[in-house]
Amino acid sequence: MTGVNPEAPTTATAPQELRARGVARILISETELQQEIRAIAAELDAEYGTDQPLMVGVLTGAVAFMADLMKAMTIPVQLDFMAISSYGAATKSSGVVRILKDLNEDIEGRRLIVVEDIVDSGLTLQYLLEMLKARNPADIRVVALLKKDKPDAIEVQADRVGFHIPDEFVIGYGLDYAGQYRNLPYVAVLDPSVYTNS
Repeated sequence: MTGVNPEAPTTATAPQELRARGVARILISETELQQEIRAIAAELDAEYGTDQPLMVGVLTGAVAFMADLMKAMTIPVQLDFMAISSYGAATKSSGVVRILKDLNEDIEGRRLIVVEDIVDSGLTLQYLLEMLKARNPADIRVVALLKKDKPDAIEVQADRVGFHIPDEFVIGYGLDYAGQYRNLPYVAVLDPSVYTNS
């Protein structure tokens, strides 16, 4: 992982300060994110060549990552989305996975790129992969922007990880706490006071 910037934004304009209220520190800058996404896109271009994979975005957290990733790719891709939940308004996964939106496309025989924002406990991703594999795709590649370093996480398929991060609650670049902070252009650590005082 690239260097961590320990300082939260201090010279932001008023609107930026409003959306960043609750940020303890920036973990991965906007520049670092975009550099890594371009590298992942180049690898996917090379891997799929003349094939047209189906990118499956896991809503809602993966939207920012998926949008930038597909724009950085040069090969044709198709898109679909699933929505699953195991957090709600909590800061830890409940381990109970709910499907909120299923795929529109038939994936039998298709090559899939599952785009995840973060691999935490691994339980949600494991459940998703088991469900997708039962539909007989040609193959599945999992691309995750972030993976937490957690000693109790289960082993789960994650073929390409952008950044390994410490086991802290992170927000920004699609990641939220109680529906907020998704529009931050960087990945940051949430100030614990936000959820301990609520």
